[in-house]
Amino acid sequence: MELPLVVGVDGSESSLHATDWAVDEAARHGLPIRLVHACLWERYEGVQQGSDAGRPSDQAAAEALVASAAERVRQRDPSVKVSTEIVPEDATTALLQEGRNAAGLVTGSRGRGELAGLLLGSVGLAVAARAHCPVIVVRGDKAALEATHERVLLGAGDPAVSGEAARFAFREAQARGSTLDVVRAWRCPAHENVDHPSLAGEPERYHEERASALLDAVVHDGVADHPGVRVRRTTVEGPARKVLLQRSAAADLVVVGARRRHGHFGLQLGRVGHTLLHHADCPVAVVPQQA
Repeated sequence: MELPLVVGVDGSESSLHATDWAVDEAARHGLPIRLVHACLWERYEGVQQGSDAGRPSDQAAAEALVASAAERVRQRDPSVKVSTEIVPEDATTALLQEGRNAAGLVTGSRGRGELAGLLLGSVGLAVAARAHCPVIVVRGDKAALEATHERVLLGAGDPAVSGEAARFAFREAQARGSTLDVVRAWRCPAHENVDHPSLAGEPERYHEERASALLDAVVHDGVADHPGVRVRRTTVEGPARKVLLQRSAAADLVVVGARRRHGHFGLQLGRVGHTLLHHADCPVAVVPQQA
């Protein structure tokens, strides 16, 4: 049975955009959708003995919210199978649990009740940093949300961390009929030891060639497995987070890898992923690589 694409819904405008994006994504890949709403009202059932204060209205509101989201899915694409779940947990815990049996987790960039000035809500950040399946935080302008650029952007990090991200990006590009832009940033440190034989005379050329070799290693398997995908390889001098952020304006999706360390429960996001999740001009997919 196909694992579902799990979408966190809370009634916010951001989660509505995430739901619409997830419907289109599920249709591309032939996946079902599972709409998950986290609601803690069940936790308090029985605490106020003899009183029904708050509980029935909270339950009814939660049920109405997921029913409305499910109807939105059916209106957008009746071919996509949809199921719903109300989970008696906080939103982060609920989505991380659901992600154990999901093809991916989809969230909006900012939840209901969070400050308008926040660039990324706390739930989206925590889930992207800790989930063991791909997480897509839906953000960006209308062109990106409607996939009009016909371009998927892959940040080619170290091959040891980028394998799953590359596989994900190639599958996305193939399903969308899009060009896959693969970018590897490189820098020439100012304090370089110019006495090193590889660096003599042209340290910039050395770093650029090394970046090109690492990029080739990241895409090697994907090129073989997806010969129909158009791949554009680019090496660029500069900080990776700035390079990818700039290029996200012309992409429908940017994909980056993230290392997951067993037994480590903190936020496991590098500077590149963190920057993109807060500032990218298109949806961001964080794809974990198990240590």
